Amino acid sequence: MAKKEVLNPTAKNYIFEVLKAVIVALIFSLVFILILALLIPALNIETTRLPILTQVIKGISILAAALLCLRLQGSFWLRGLIMGLVFVALAFIVFSLLDNVTFRWGLNILNDVAVGAVTGLISGVIASLIRKKK
Repeated sequence: MAKKEVLNPTAKNYIFEVLKAVIVALIFSLVFILILALLIPALNIETTRLPILTQVIKGISILAAALLCLRLQGSFWLRGLIMGLVFVALAFIVFSLLDNVTFRWGLNILNDVAVGAVTGLISGVIASLIRKKK
């Protein structure tokens, strides 16, 4: 069985890996939000629960992307943190454009940044623990 060749970790490789993880997280998030939108009428989900559900979806998307994309050794926590922050910024732009809403700054954004950063950091740590076992 041939051993998988490990890339020489350089700054360029780390940046590419984080950007790939952010794109994967955005795709997961968009798919999960679409599924949620389809399930809302069928399950009679109250609109007051939507902010919590969207935060959970964003967290799951960040975790899934970190587990799939963060593979280079070293600084998993930092790459996870950066991934979470970049994801929050891009998700804010994408979801604002999809919702036809002007960009509104407020405490919701601060909450998203905090949750995205913490989720990314924890996801990076989980990815590092999984990679060590392999």
